[in-house]
Amino acid sequence: MTTTPFLMFQNGQCAPALDFYVATLPETRILSSQLYPPGTPGGDGLIMMARLLIEGLEVLANDSTIRHAFDFTPSMSLFRLCRDEAEVDRLAAALSQDGAVLMPPGHYGFSRRFAWVNDRFGVSWQLNLE
Repeated sequence: MTTTPFLMFQNGQCAPALDFYVATLPETRILSSQLYPPGTPGGDGLIMMARLLIEGLEVLANDSTIRHAFDFTPSMSLFRLCRDEAEVDRLAAALSQDGAVLMPPGHYGFSRRFAWVNDRFGVSWQLNLE
């Protein structure tokens, strides 16, 4: 039995998000990706299931064929330990581009360097100095 994070994207944003994560995060790659079968209502060209590996953490993702009234929220985020302050700053800048900065990189008492951002796809990331 395993527990795995699952990211459900809307409006066909799964493939662009996965490509962005592969380009932005070290040691990240797409393990597999399967499109919805032809004829699936609203599924033309969309990802039915993808497996992404982020530095050893497997994350599942897909495009929803149903428009939901909810989306991602910062109350659930991916938490990443960074090797140094420069990595916190670099990832915060890259991930928040066209997204949002919830807590800019800084010293917050519990960490010498921490940042909390939403990426352009709405996924929340907490970046902390190891």
